[in-house]
Amino acid sequence: MPHTPPMPRRLPPLNALRAFEAAARCGNFTRAAEELCVTQGAVSRHVATLEGWLKVQLFERGRHGIVLTPPGQAYFGTVRAALDQIDYGTRALQAGPDERRLRIKLPPTFAIRWLVPRLARFHALHPKIDVQITTSHERADFTREEVDLSIHSEPSPPEGAGCRRLFGETLLPVCAPGLLEQGLPLARPADLARHVLLCSMNRPKDWPTWLAAAGAPEIDGNSGLKFENAALAYQAAADRLGVMVALHAFVRDDLAAGRLVAPFPLLVETQGAYYLAWRSDTPQPERVQAFEAWIAEEAAAMEQARP
Repeated sequence: MPHTPPMPRRLPPLNALRAFEAAARCGNFTRAAEELCVTQGAVSRHVATLEGWLKVQLFERGRHGIVLTPPGQAYFGTVRAALDQIDYGTRALQAGPDERRLRIKLPPTFAIRWLVPRLARFHALHPKIDVQITTSHERADFTREEVDLSIHSEPSPPEGAGCRRLFGETLLPVCAPGLLEQGLPLARPADLARHVLLCSMNRPKDWPTWLAAAGAPEIDGNSGLKFENAALAYQAAADRLGVMVALHAFVRDDLAAGRLVAPFPLLVETQGAYYLAWRSDTPQPERVQAFEAWIAEEAAAMEQARP
């Protein structure tokens, strides 16, 4: 059977397509010209050339500017998607090591108890992205630090950056199962007065917040063992040193596996939440967009599974 050659593509001039897409996106020939580094007249001529080639009017032109016609609106979606794909493919082809490296700054406890156990799933989806993690209790300064993303607990969304809320903070006391077998009861919150309370020096309000909600404000929540970061306090709880006031998101797996137990059912919400933040003064690179979409799905799945 003779081979039938493929039909040649019917493609308009590329410069005309770029001018049309920029004008439609900007809503203005002047701003499109500035973006493309050409004159307004050149953009207008390119768009007119494209309309002539297509034999379709793409814009309504009036005294107050331009407006896409219905066919122009539909064509804009197609052209924009096609140019986005070309842009993505070009960037991926030219990507160097720095463009594949995703630099994240976050608190050590969040990294140890929440992110790292999930990170293999991100790597499986995006094996070409090299994740570089720096842990610190200091908030990231995107103007001075070589950081792509930051995660931190805040009472309100961080200022001066793009951000996405990941999940809120829910407090509950936890301890090792063996601690309950040592004779001292933990039947009611007042019993905590006879136990060693564990907490992080970076979160001094957690015990007082939970104790006040539990009706035991007379107990000094900061009188026990204090650690530089909460990850050490979680380990101390697992080693039977005392009772830790935990963030529920960080102990879900331990509770499910029986490594830790929650002696009281009371869960207390704080005003804080964990936010993912990034530079807002430049477009998000592909690696940042990929991580943002992935971690948002992980956080949403955790919240939906919350008892």
